[in-house]
Amino acid sequence: MSNEEELRRLDEELARLRAEVAAMRDQVGELGATDANERAQMINLADEQENLISELEVRRESLLRASGEG
Repeated sequence: MSNEEELRRLDEELARLRAEVAAMRDQVGELGATDANERAQMINLADEQENLISELEVRRESLLRASGEG
């Protein structure tokens, strides 16, 4: 897979994950007086996805540097 193709895929994945995290955070805010364990699980899942986003962003920057674009 070329760097350009991998960058395109990373950009798509980052956009998808960011949208998912935003939706999860919105859902947590809308839950109101619900089970605290459920809220905690959703927050933890959103945090895990944000960590994945950070890792993908590092990979993206690395690819940009390798291709001379960054």
